[in-house]
Amino acid sequence: MKTKKVLFITQEIMPYVDEAEMSLLGRRIPQMVQEKGCEIRTFMPKWGGINERRSQLHEVIRLSGMNLIIDETDHLLILKVASIPSARMQVYFIDNDDYFQKRLQVCDEHGVEYPDNGERTIFYARGVLETVKKLRWTPDIVHCQGWASVMAPLYIKTCYREEPSFRDSKVIFTPGGGELTLPTTELFRQSLFFKGMKGNELDNYPQQLMMKDLYKLALDYSDGLMLTPSWQDPELIEYARQKDIPVFGPVDLSKQDVNNDIIEYFDSLVEGEELEDDF
Repeated sequence: MKTKKVLFITQEIMPYVDEAEMSLLGRRIPQMVQEKGCEIRTFMPKWGGINERRSQLHEVIRLSGMNLIIDETDHLLILKVASIPSARMQVYFIDNDDYFQKRLQVCDEHGVEYPDNGERTIFYARGVLETVKKLRWTPDIVHCQGWASVMAPLYIKTCYREEPSFRDSKVIFTPGGGELTLPTTELFRQSLFFKGMKGNELDNYPQQLMMKDLYKLALDYSDGLMLTPSWQDPELIEYARQKDIPVFGPVDLSKQDVNNDIIEYFDSLVEGEELEDDF
């Protein structure tokens, strides 16, 4: 096995949110990879619906307290952690009063979509990557799952490309988990750029990006595309293939040797090997 360390930047994980396709994948794939002998780190946003006492979350003081500047405003990064004993798996939670603490996932309690979901993805991605830097951890694979992780591939391949933690990392993107229907705001574009970016990363994109634009942006900076059973958009699959991005899946968790298939896919990316398209 060539893959030794895997970072999961997930959108949702059971049992911290209700069972759904993405939360099940967020729970099972890291566990399977860990059981195959890999060292893992797993992150998700601390959505406002998560009961901290019931889930036994506690703050990691030494990793908290950094201010991330978005639109010239300081936003405090709070890092919390909990464990899933049955999986022997630890989960890190990215928290912030403005973006996560009292807010649900895509929509509020009245079903109204948050207009700043784009800015929330920026904070989440930067929060994870800064935390991994502090941990001085060097993942071979970074698996980004769900819309909340959509900005991580871009940042890894631009702002963090020379950082020891991410210099040699291969990035996999898995779309899905609640579609955003609103376009990004003007503030999103202004907030996106910081150190190490050229400023032309969005030149080929609309002024305000829709969900599919964000997915394509993630793929532009990814080394692999992993599909879910319910998310197999032909346009995005073709977009990946045109860029020679290997497509894996859809992931079938009921398949007996799916963990072997996933590790084989990870290994092929780490070694730069050709792997036949699953789809």
